[in-house]
Amino acid sequence: MGENTVKKTGKIKEFFKGVKSEFKKIIWPSLRTVANNTGVVIAVSILIGIIIFVLDWAFSAGFMAIFGI
Repeated sequence: MGENTVKKTGKIKEFFKGVKSEFKKIIWPSLRTVANNTGVVIAVSILIGIIIFVLDWAFSAGFMAIFGI
């Protein structure tokens, strides 16, 4: 029973050593890149929201005109 615990502890330590070495390989983006990408995501989200709003309004108005609701 104690032998399994030692093996598991060793495996856990090796896992976290591997995680640490992989994190050192990551090339993190600069603050400017993150800010630029965030701005693009916000702008595209707003644009898609406006498009969906206009389509919803147009279809609602069309159905009201056709069916007289």
